[in-house]
Amino acid sequence: MFYNTKCDCGHQNPTGTTLCESCGNPLIDIDGRDILEMRYDGIARRSQKSNPSLLDKVWNFFSSVKIAVWIIFWTLVASAVGTIFPQENTFLDMDPAQYYAQNYGTLGTIYHFLGFSHTFNSWWFITLLFMIGTSLVICSLDRVLPLYRALSKQQIRKHANFLTRQKVTLSIDLPENTDEVAWVNKLGTLFRKKHYRVHTEGSALLAEKYRFSRWGPYINHIGLIIFLIGVLMRSIPGWHMDQYMGILEGETKQIPHTSYFIKNEKFTLDLYDEKDLPASIKEKGQVVPKTYQTQAVLYHCSANCDDATNAPVLEEVHKADITVNHPLDYKGLQAYQFDYKSTPLLISVKPTLSNPVTGESFGSFDLPMNNPKDEYQVGPYKLTLKGYFPEFGLEKGQPISKSNEPKAPAFIFNITGPGLATSGEPYLYFPRQIDKESFSQDVINGAISQKIKLAVGSMEGVQFANYTTYLNIRVDKAMPYIWIGSAIFMIGVIMGFYWQHRRIWLRIDNGKLTLGGHTNKNWFGLRNEVAAALAKNNIEVSPKSLDKGDNPQ
Repeated sequence: MFYNTKCDCGHQNPTGTTLCESCGNPLIDIDGRDILEMRYDGIARRSQKSNPSLLDKVWNFFSSVKIAVWIIFWTLVASAVGTIFPQENTFLDMDPAQYYAQNYGTLGTIYHFLGFSHTFNSWWFITLLFMIGTSLVICSLDRVLPLYRALSKQQIRKHANFLTRQKVTLSIDLPENTDEVAWVNKLGTLFRKKHYRVHTEGSALLAEKYRFSRWGPYINHIGLIIFLIGVLMRSIPGWHMDQYMGILEGETKQIPHTSYFIKNEKFTLDLYDEKDLPASIKEKGQVVPKTYQTQAVLYHCSANCDDATNAPVLEEVHKADITVNHPLDYKGLQAYQFDYKSTPLLISVKPTLSNPVTGESFGSFDLPMNNPKDEYQVGPYKLTLKGYFPEFGLEKGQPISKSNEPKAPAFIFNITGPGLATSGEPYLYFPRQIDKESFSQDVINGAISQKIKLAVGSMEGVQFANYTTYLNIRVDKAMPYIWIGSAIFMIGVIMGFYWQHRRIWLRIDNGKLTLGGHTNKNWFGLRNEVAAALAKNNIEVSPKSLDKGDNPQ
């Protein structure tokens, strides 16, 4: 509902104005006695247009505080739901669907199916954050611009109706023969001693201080907007990473979504001596680590980084000993020591191809347990990899791998060369045969095992990993923006919390003093300042009598 915006003083105000921009006279409830609503000083806002366009309607939607509260509410609900179960990015080498089903049953399966397992990276959660940021920007602009305009061109002589409907107000006759202008100037001097900025216009006065505190909430908004921009920047590829990697001793792995590789050169574990442990732990037979450390090397890949068929071209860029709370740190990429696991696993072997009858050796080659090559040329023989099973097993007569860890690795090669079929013959190789009597490599391979043999001649070519180190890899280029936003937000909080915007208007008409005062908080302090200044100017009033409720006009 809109009303006549032309004031009795003749000034035409924009639609939505509640207090005349010129004299301050109320444009609604003109004859009322209630205290005036001084929010934004009654200035019209863009969201109050009488005939809004489509753009205005979008503006009005996001400028609504009620809408902002609802957006924040649903964002908080989504955040709460996202913390019911662990998020996917905290997992180490496990299938999320299987994890939720095994640990949380049907509820976990539904949780994963609905996408709550990656809530904070989902498009709909990012959309909510974007809507909060949009609401902050529009809410702030819709209010701060009119407020700035109102405060920057305040009229000194306000309408008497404006003054008498302030929370702090006074109407009183001055003693006869009082020099009104001199009296006002003297009062202005008293207010200046209280750090007010005083403006006079004949027998009218405006005293104001701590106006900057009015901008505190909008400084808060700026800080929150920068904070949200920082959070949203984390969705930019390469700007944010929080992943966990398990790396065997001696293993080199690529850090996902980067051109960096990291190698676990050696893992060192130092345990507490049994005599230093309390009895409760000794009884349980627990092993308590004192310190554990990963000697890590960081490489930068310049070629073949994501090419599985060719070895990557790596250049060492950084080395560090990673311990708990002392990460590897290189150009914003950090690797924290997260955990470890005792895992005696093969890293690589150097088998020799030979003739089992004559003992003739045809050569050796390096065979890694991680990403073996498709083909190996050993003397006159060519070995083509047809299958690799890190943890070999049989299911219904078919070879399978029980896991991705090389606990019982098996390789199926098709070997071509002298004395073998033209198309080649299959050969099953176990680098780590556990039970030779019941599971003999020669028995499984049959006739080809009488022609050629693949075996490790000595332990010199065998690399074992006794431990797997788990590192938390972090990249967060947006964190400086988040800290800057947080700091600006706190500045706004301090501005609005420790200072109050105080204003005092007064006018004298034919010996009658009319005074009005406003502040956004600490009314008691404002009343005391006004009463003290009036007392020094020969007007004795109690602070309580200045309250609108105790001094009805």
